[in-house]
Amino acid sequence: MLILGIDTATKVCSVALCRDKEPVAGYEINLGRTHSEGLLPQLNQLFERTGIKKRDIDLIAVSIGPGSFTGLRIGLATAEAIAYAWRIPICGVDTLKAMAYNLPIEGVVMAPVLDAQKGNYYLGMYEWRKGRLSETKQAAVVGGEKLMEKLGSVNKQVVLMGECEKLFSQKLPDNVAIAPDQVRMPKATSVAIAGFEQAAAGGAVEPFAIDINYIRRSEAEELWEKKQKKI
Repeated sequence: MLILGIDTATKVCSVALCRDKEPVAGYEINLGRTHSEGLLPQLNQLFERTGIKKRDIDLIAVSIGPGSFTGLRIGLATAEAIAYAWRIPICGVDTLKAMAYNLPIEGVVMAPVLDAQKGNYYLGMYEWRKGRLSETKQAAVVGGEKLMEKLGSVNKQVVLMGECEKLFSQKLPDNVAIAPDQVRMPKATSVAIAGFEQAAAGGAVEPFAIDINYIRRSEAEELWEKKQKKI
């Protein structure tokens, strides 16, 4: 199966092609450019450089959050439009889960985090067991201090991933290490591989049948609700 992976959940814009679980090509841009400008050119160059025809793609896997509200909408809208045009199924992959695919190491707890603003973080916890990824804690929004408490309470080595730059200046618990830069952020290759496994388990759907997993509401929605209460 040939899978096209797309991840726009953070400032990194990442696209990739995988054949089953084997990466074929990946293209990542981490320059803070808007995904609306860069995503389609990256996709075009990916196909141009590999020589792979669009008609050969069997599945699209796209990161569906949590993450940047705008980035996620751009990625999902693009993926759904392509899947509809090419008449192929699509898989929505949890962003935190996909990040854990960057380091398939057993014996440690993978702790991907993403910035949820206002001192908060989206946190997920996962473990690899006999080649399969298991969620050990349901993803949630936690404050910075609570985050450190949760990581420190784990009775195994924890590998911190994702948008954790603001935590670099803090003293990490003794059982916590930060993943190397090259595997710390979301990757479309990991999204594609996770999507392949979901599809094999019956998780592929038709275009426009996927919802973004925001975990919490956007700031715009919260402000609108506050205004409504004052009316």
